[in-house]
Amino acid sequence: MFTNRLQKVYKHISKLARRQDIACYRFYDHDLPEFPFIIEMYKDVIYATYKRKHGLEDAENEQWEQECKEVISSVTEVPSENIFMKPRQRKTDRQDTVTTQKEERIVPEDGLSFIVNLTDYLDTGLFLNDRSLRAKVRSEAQGMKVLNLFCYTGAFSLFAAGGGAEEIVSVDFSKTYLNWGKRNMQYNKLFKDEKHHFIQADVMEWIATELPADYFDIIICDPPSFAKGKGRDDDFDVQRDHVKLLKQLLKGCSDTGRIYFCTNSKDFVMERDSIPATTVKDITGAITPFDFQGKLTRSCYLIEK
Repeated sequence: MFTNRLQKVYKHISKLARRQDIACYRFYDHDLPEFPFIIEMYKDVIYATYKRKHGLEDAENEQWEQECKEVISSVTEVPSENIFMKPRQRKTDRQDTVTTQKEERIVPEDGLSFIVNLTDYLDTGLFLNDRSLRAKVRSEAQGMKVLNLFCYTGAFSLFAAGGGAEEIVSVDFSKTYLNWGKRNMQYNKLFKDEKHHFIQADVMEWIATELPADYFDIIICDPPSFAKGKGRDDDFDVQRDHVKLLKQLLKGCSDTGRIYFCTNSKDFVMERDSIPATTVKDITGAITPFDFQGKLTRSCYLIEK
């Protein structure tokens, strides 16, 4: 059952990827409940995460995992040693690590190169579902001042640099991910100290106290669905607080500035009438990559000042 389904989806998705010269893509996403995997290709290696099957002892789970790895290897012709597999556990924030093996690879996307880590974190450092939006940001970045909030490993910042942005500010709470983002810039020989600023800060606090007025031409904001603050009144809920957040960001936009606002909250509803902008447009369908069609629970909006 798993073999047949995997053969079908891999043949279809990999063919589309080759036609578009895409080396990193997702080709299986919980297609069968008995095999609850997310499986992604990163050039010539595979990264597979799964929800552990309840009721299996450790030895039974290891055997099941090995059998599944053999099926994936057989279907994709990727050697087992190049298939990295781990259970996907509930996490409280992005900074949770799984191991410290530091198995890194360099993978291409649209003419740029990214460092991905296949062992140490719950995610690789490159969110494949943002591929189309990254390309859009690059196409608009020439001569622009760009702000990347909750920037993670700086993929949007790298694409903005590749597109010729005048200045890029990347803000995240994690020093680890900011350093990773800087390494991505340096590997691509794009980093310029006077133009590219990586700021470690509580992002909400930075927005409230440091965001310059009428300054940025493009802002990318991908906040957590929920985050605990320093005090009881500082907790962030994207549904409850997005209007306040977007009003703050609009003040930081230039006269022709725009915001790309994304959220993974499944039941998110944009309160359009409460946002003082000329445009509030749901662009989710337009920027959903082919390998996420029908699978993406993420929403993305274009807000123009």
